[in-house]
Amino acid sequence: MASSLPLPLPARLTVPTFVQRKAERRPLVVVTAYDVAQARLADRAGVDAILVGDSLGMVTLGYDTPLPVTLEDILRHTQAVARGLSGGRRGPEDEARGARHALLIADLPFGAYGVSVEEGVRHSVRLVAEGGAQAVKLEGAGPVMLETVRRATDLGVPMMGHLGMTPQSLHRFGGFRAQGKTDEAADALLAAAHALVAAGVFGIVLEVIPRALARRVTQAVPVPTIGIGAGPDCDGQVQVLHDLVGLAEGPTKKHARRYVEAGRLLREALAAYAHDVRERRFPTDENSV
Repeated sequence: MASSLPLPLPARLTVPTFVQRKAERRPLVVVTAYDVAQARLADRAGVDAILVGDSLGMVTLGYDTPLPVTLEDILRHTQAVARGLSGGRRGPEDEARGARHALLIADLPFGAYGVSVEEGVRHSVRLVAEGGAQAVKLEGAGPVMLETVRRATDLGVPMMGHLGMTPQSLHRFGGFRAQGKTDEAADALLAAAHALVAAGVFGIVLEVIPRALARRVTQAVPVPTIGIGAGPDCDGQVQVLHDLVGLAEGPTKKHARRYVEAGRLLREALAAYAHDVRERRFPTDENSV
């Protein structure tokens, strides 16, 4: 594990520089974050983009699926992440790196788009104007989604697509299942990717699809593909922070890798605190005013 920060980094990754990474063949690193502390840690680690995903429903709000997450939930957590990225720099390593680096992307949650173009566009604008996001992501490539991308992009909201195992469609899929496994499904997904590009997306998340299909889409479209459970041939990767650092319950997902057991470390630290309080070892005179 690296012990130092990846210095130096550009002051800030923008949508155009995000797209440019594909031509440069420089993999994009994306991770989720949902609050100030997580945003600062991810940005200081040098990730290229932070996604305030609807996964917050499961890892932060305690739901079994992302479906109960509301626009107000995403908006509030996007605001928190934006505050984490815009201020609070204190350490010498931050002065060395300069200003914030990560691009901030917010999810449109289930029910916040798809019913009408106007509603989807309005909510996308809110995530940028009120939430502080620099871009917005939506799932699928149906007619309403495509027109939402066109209209929001026309208004100045950069839009990202999401194909494959789209979690908001889990009931239609019969659960969290891999997609694009038949020739027909693969062709449909590739067509959807082309349609999203034509509508104006600057990138596409590909989730839980065969590696060969992810490679095919990546080679076919001019915008970056960001994989999650789609193999190493995408232009970048996105993972849920809790999966990477051991804060998620249960075994590690097949498409993730656990880099540290932070959950165990935190439990041990809290247990030590509880023990010291009960044994009257904390606070001491050093901790008193």
